Amino acid sequence: MLENTKNISSTILQTMYKTMLKIRKVEEKIVKLYPEQEIKCPVHLYIGEEAIAAGVCANLRRDDYVFSNHRGHGHYIAKDGDLKALMAELYGKKTGCCKGKGGSMHLVAPEVGILGTSAIVGGGIPLAVGSALASVMRKDDRVSIAFFGDGAADEGTIHESLNFASLKKLPVLFICENNFYATNSPQSARQPADNIAQRAEGYMMPGVCVDGTDVIDVFEATREAVKRAREGEGPTLIECKAYRWRQHVGPDYDFEFGFRAKEELDEWLKKCPIEKYQKVLLNENIMSESEMTQISEQLDKEIEEAVIFGQQSPFPDKDELFDDLY
Repeated sequence: MLENTKNISSTILQTMYKTMLKIRKVEEKIVKLYPEQEIKCPVHLYIGEEAIAAGVCANLRRDDYVFSNHRGHGHYIAKDGDLKALMAELYGKKTGCCKGKGGSMHLVAPEVGILGTSAIVGGGIPLAVGSALASVMRKDDRVSIAFFGDGAADEGTIHESLNFASLKKLPVLFICENNFYATNSPQSARQPADNIAQRAEGYMMPGVCVDGTDVIDVFEATREAVKRAREGEGPTLIECKAYRWRQHVGPDYDFEFGFRAKEELDEWLKKCPIEKYQKVLLNENIMSESEMTQISEQLDKEIEEAVIFGQQSPFPDKDELFDDLY
């Protein structure tokens, strides 16, 4: 629960708040910029799910591995990916993290452990299993993270990956960000039961379901899973239930087109993960309002500098089209 902060250092608690706010502000900036038509790539926004990336990545070392998906801005930011390189990538510039060739859905930052992002539904899951196997073979204690949505839980690759990871006791965490929709298809139309976390039982690994709007809940479940993984006890499946506020892809909302009810969205807006966490930090004197204001102003400046960097950076030259291809 959010109020259970006693076993977490104030530094980590404050860092998670800053991470969540940074993700929110970056995404809200993209919402404002996208209609200008200078960002040409599709964008899948993470607003509403900030507590998941922040709570998971607060347990990771810089050299731990993260594999993301099409909705990956939050994961990239939470793992401390360079913000200027992110914005430049969205603008398709050569200073971007993929030299302007990947766009929003293919963010990479090997210097902080983000080895690759797959836009294929479920595509990053076996990659995380592979990097975890490599960690075992090298005898290091790095942990790999696979972020995926409830839509990827429909794919065969999740079962193959859970099975192999459990068989080999690999140091990998499967983080399902269940926002109840695969594009515009509700979970109830695709799965006979709301029981993604329980699937772990069939593969002899722990399965935990947490409130994905509660950063402490996410943090504590991940802390235990990371500890198990580093000690050679194998993988864990963590299902985090949250809700994406914006449409599946783009800066608008889905209810305008009849894909979901406005009343449903309104109920989840009341569960804002950042507002909930702010109240706890203030009530327990972990942070003050002035400190929060200072962080907000610092982030605004950092984001604005990143946007300007992205806008002013050059596009790749046409003779670079086939560079870095295999």
